Amino acid sequence: MTFKERLKSKWGIETESQYWRIMLVFSLAGSSCIFVRKPVFAYLGITSDTNGFLWFAAWLMVILPSYQVLLLFWGAIFGVFPFTLWFVQKILRRFGLYKKPDEGPPKLK
Repeated sequence: MTFKERLKSKWGIETESQYWRIMLVFSLAGSSCIFVRKPVFAYLGITSDTNGFLWFAAWLMVILPSYQVLLLFWGAIFGVFPFTLWFVQKILRRFGLYKKPDEGPPKLK
C-alpha cells in the first residue's frame, strides 16, 4: 500500500480529485505563511540578527495560528472546508485548546 493510499484510507478520501485538492490546500497554506511572517516580523522589528530564542518564539506565535487560518481559507476556496475544519480541530485538540471529541474525518462531496 502506497503512502497516498494510506492517507486516502485514513482520511476517508474517496476520489483522486479530493486527494489532490487537499494536498494543494496544505501546500498553499504552508507557502502562504511566508507572506504572513515577513510583514509581521518587520512590524515587530525581528530580523535575522535577533536572539535565536526570541526569533523562534515569535515564529511559533506567528506561524502556528496563521497556518490554521490559512488552512481554513484555502480549504474553503478549494471546496474541502469540512476536511480542513476537522484537521484544524484535530491539531487544536492535540494542543489541548479544543475539547469536542474526534468524530473522524468528514465525507467530502
